[in-house]
Amino acid sequence: MKSVSHIIQCSLFFRRFELILAIFLLGVTGQCADPTIEWHQGAGPHGDFSSSQSAPLDWSVVQDRNIRWRLKLPETGQSIPVVSQGRVYFTTYASVSKDSSLGKDIVAWCCSARTGRVLWQQTIEGKHPLRLSGCFGDSSSPPAVCVDGRVVFVNASGGIVCFDLKGREIWTRNVLSVGRTLPFEMDGNFVFTRQQYPPDPDGTFPHKYADLPQDEWTQLQALDMSTGKNVWNSTCGVNMGNAVLPQRLNDGRRVAVVGRGGGHGPPEKPEGISLIDLTQGNTLWTLPLPEFMSTMSYRVRNDEVHIFHRGEHLSIDAITGKVLRRVSIVGDIALRKWDGDGYVSRVETLNANKKNRMITQTSNLLVGNYHYFRCYTRPWLGRVNVTDGKVEYLELPLQLKTVGIAASELLWFQPPLADNSRGLNQQSFTPNSLTNSSGFVVSGDKRSRGNGWGHIASPVPSVAGAHLYVPVMNGTVYVVRWDSDKLDEQALVGINDLGTVGESWTRASLSFAAGRIYAHTIKELICIEQ
Repeated sequence: MKSVSHIIQCSLFFRRFELILAIFLLGVTGQCADPTIEWHQGAGPHGDFSSSQSAPLDWSVVQDRNIRWRLKLPETGQSIPVVSQGRVYFTTYASVSKDSSLGKDIVAWCCSARTGRVLWQQTIEGKHPLRLSGCFGDSSSPPAVCVDGRVVFVNASGGIVCFDLKGREIWTRNVLSVGRTLPFEMDGNFVFTRQQYPPDPDGTFPHKYADLPQDEWTQLQALDMSTGKNVWNSTCGVNMGNAVLPQRLNDGRRVAVVGRGGGHGPPEKPEGISLIDLTQGNTLWTLPLPEFMSTMSYRVRNDEVHIFHRGEHLSIDAITGKVLRRVSIVGDIALRKWDGDGYVSRVETLNANKKNRMITQTSNLLVGNYHYFRCYTRPWLGRVNVTDGKVEYLELPLQLKTVGIAASELLWFQPPLADNSRGLNQQSFTPNSLTNSSGFVVSGDKRSRGNGWGHIASPVPSVAGAHLYVPVMNGTVYVVRWDSDKLDEQALVGINDLGTVGESWTRASLSFAAGRIYAHTIKELICIEQ
């Protein structure tokens, strides 16, 4: 295993050196992106999980390499760090004093982006407990939104609170949201995904809600950022697992794509997608897609919507809602595969699994011409070129284990045995311990002990400059040059850790500001800087 690690690490070292040199030369010639762009909401400055500025490609929390600061946190949390005006905003659960599986109260944090010094904290009470450290989200999952001297925090257990920048409450609403909502600001409104029906006492959403009437469906909702008063509700339902992002059509209209369909008997009908006008919440069109798995992120590019449905990638006219193109992502696909000694090229066909899920939930991101995603059944990063339909896959190691000053190992996937023991999501150097910084187990879902591949809701990848950052629940982060001509090992420019293997569990996407990366794990908030 060490020889395999040595081969990959040597290749990555030389590639990192080339890229770091290129970034340095850009700085010398004054061609760097504007360093003042900040990440004021979960999906970034433009609502598309991307920033034009560059960020570090190589770091290690274990080796304290390129780490500006680390803030030890008393409790687990999942929110994407939001950065605005030199401050970082995020949430954790309220502290526990014993092993716990459920929680409902969270803590809103404000820290210095430069030093990590805590500036203020406020508790936001919840009503309906959810499972701690759930691999599909929990009460602390929704990120904050900071605009015009106000910062709004969401507790998915039943509370939304707006503070000023000194932590003084401006308004509060006792409403439920979904754990995977990605709130954003639009024309002075705070837009989020509202949950109408509550979880069961054990913190789960069972199938019994499948036949709820329309007035109890999950919806997109807009609140006035200044007062917290309701502005509009969407006229169609929205699945609780959607990563809804604000979009703009070529004619200037602000819209969002939402989906319906998925596991646990969602009541919202029909299965498929809709385009919503973000000024009033009305539905512009609906495309029914039977057996649709809606739990993904949605983008519009050049008036086309690009989504995944079963074994296909669909391109849809954003004006009419009509399907324009279909591309298979499972048949005769080009794969760069690890064979134990190095990468080789293969042409393979993926078999549909019993649930017809072919991408890991919320693992996709459209950037440029490429729609990236993680395969559901193999540790493969895939991409579809939305202009020419070319499909490519690159096998990634399941996990990075960093030890000591320079030692590291990579764990590669081994096909499961006939009895399916140690399948994709169970193979790991060390299962996630799910302990907080005080040593208490804070988890209500045993699946969270897995490596972050397979049946989970992934952190949405994010982009800084020319690079795509793909964090996985086990604390491994892959860095890929997203515009590479080929999706191969040369495009993979970094494999980094967010802490000790088994102790750095995360469900938060990375955020970027002023050339730094901000990461949120079960134990820490981390600032990464070259």
